[in-house]
Amino acid sequence: MTNGKNGTLYIGITNNLVKRIYEHKNEFADSFTKKHQIKRLVYFETTEDIITAIKREKRLKNWKRDWKIHLIEKHNPEWKDLYPEILK
Repeated sequence: MTNGKNGTLYIGITNNLVKRIYEHKNEFADSFTKKHQIKRLVYFETTEDIITAIKREKRLKNWKRDWKIHLIEKHNPEWKDLYPEILK
């Protein structure tokens, strides 16, 4: 997630993406995402199990910022909010 193109990036895991993004967008918790106004889903991955998800999250969090931006732009060059698409 981000607050805008080339803005602050946030990486996290959840077992319910729609619900979690809704919570971020509506600032349900005092958190990093609320503080930085991070409300735009620009990239996501799915996995079959929590262990794989946690390992991937840790790996991505250790990536250089440029690598993260490249990953986003490879799949979403306009940095559009993908939340409406996952609601379908």
